[in-house]
Amino acid sequence: MNYNKILVIPFFLIMACKPAAKEAEDTNKEAIGTPVTLTSPEKGNMKDVVEVNAVSAFLLKSAVKSNSNGYLQVVNATLGKLVNKGDELFVIKTKEANSLGNALTKLDSSFHFDGTIHIKSPGTGYITQINYRIGDYVQDGEALATITDTKSFVFLLDLPYELKSYLPNNHQLELKLPDGSTLNGILEAPMPMVDAVSQTQNFIIKVNTSNPIPENLIAKVALVKKLKINTTSIPKAALLSNDTQTEFWVMKMMDSVTAVRVDVKKGIETNSNVEILSPQLFPKDRLILTGHYGLADTAKVIVNK
Repeated sequence: MNYNKILVIPFFLIMACKPAAKEAEDTNKEAIGTPVTLTSPEKGNMKDVVEVNAVSAFLLKSAVKSNSNGYLQVVNATLGKLVNKGDELFVIKTKEANSLGNALTKLDSSFHFDGTIHIKSPGTGYITQINYRIGDYVQDGEALATITDTKSFVFLLDLPYELKSYLPNNHQLELKLPDGSTLNGILEAPMPMVDAVSQTQNFIIKVNTSNPIPENLIAKVALVKKLKINTTSIPKAALLSNDTQTEFWVMKMMDSVTAVRVDVKKGIETNSNVEILSPQLFPKDRLILTGHYGLADTAKVIVNK
């Protein structure tokens, strides 16, 4: 028996397994690190805003009044109805006209006298109040209904008095309605009073819209407190801080697998981004967006695409 040939086979098997084992070991070494995703700084304009409420309102409301004593014979007014100037809303027949008409009819059946008074709308708007119905007796000068003047439609900005100093830079405003739509408005005169409890003052916002908007609808208005032109910002998720919010930093990639801590000074914030005042960051810089919580000053990471 040839023992030399028998011993050669295991030797070659061992030699063949060594490169595979070394390759697996190297792969495991490369895989060591925290999985992260990256982002980059952005250059652009940023606004520091404060959000306040504005309520829709009709500043002018007209009363439809009776001009004689009598009974309501016809009522064409209904709540919420849009009426135009000159539309007939009520018909009144007086006691005297009713009695005189019957007497004249007995004397001459060809003489038709109804003695009715037709009350028309004094303007264009929505009927928001009706005080009487058919058959009711009304007196001269009584208000039969109330009509809003569509031309007087505005939004009233409910502004805390301490924010009044920001108004000179907010002449043109955007109003966000609850249904997601927006309106452009122009800031006009203030109301000459302040709410005693909330210490807020109303400012008139004129809007131009052909769509009917109900009264007392609350819209959101963003007032610009500060505007930064062509400044550097990063996503809020990329910014880290200590428990007391006195120190801020980002984790910046130095190469393909190493991230280091960079202390930063932040400026204004929006809903999604935060301004970085120092040090200077560039759009080519790579910052960790997720996976950076608890990382050391210098850490090994694995970048997920």
